[in-house]
Amino acid sequence: MALTDEAIEKIKAMIVAGELAPGERLPKEDVLAGQLGLSRNTLREAVRALTAMHILVTRQGDGTYVTSLEPHYLLETLAFASDVSHGETALQLLQVRRLLEPQVTGLAATQLVDADFDELHDILDRARDAATVEEFVAHDIAFHLRIAEAVNNPFLSMLLKVLSTRTQRVRIVRGSRTQQAVQHAHREHEGILRALENRDVTLAVSAATVHIAAVEEWLAESLRDSSPESGQETAPGSVDT
Repeated sequence: MALTDEAIEKIKAMIVAGELAPGERLPKEDVLAGQLGLSRNTLREAVRALTAMHILVTRQGDGTYVTSLEPHYLLETLAFASDVSHGETALQLLQVRRLLEPQVTGLAATQLVDADFDELHDILDRARDAATVEEFVAHDIAFHLRIAEAVNNPFLSMLLKVLSTRTQRVRIVRGSRTQQAVQHAHREHEGILRALENRDVTLAVSAATVHIAAVEEWLAESLRDSSPESGQETAPGSVDT
């Protein structure tokens, strides 16, 4: 194990053991380095890495602190993995989303109130008027996020955002038959909203499952079309209308 990795693990072990609590300031650099048996340079590298992970935060002129360690906050660093996902990796992320989001949608069917439904209808109206793929995707994300937020579990909301970021969604829609995909998405969104308004948990779960499965199919079809065996490789980001 590299020295920096060993240092990272030692600091994380202190946090897990409760020796460093959320919000607590780390000991001075020379003290902590001596305590952990590390050089100060190695410790600095570890602190930089843990800061990038949102485990630590450095406050100019004040020192380095453990963050709140809220799960939804720590998950933000994973969004990059979704942003850069392509091919089979993107498909695997969608499969995980399909396992989680329908259940969240079903839970939301018992939690949403009239004001939420008004907002969801407004989002879908704006999505229908979207002039670009990027604009449509922004409303698509808002629709699903608003449903997830009704469950009042920030961890679930952030996890679903991480599994399917804006960058990834735009890439999938652009890689599909764009206009057809958007029209299907509109119909599926309306079906999800009807099920939610009817407080039909089972139908809400089913409608969300169908919707995400369709997105999976768009991506899988795009992968098949761009495979060497298909003989019709598509350039990344191209639109098939």
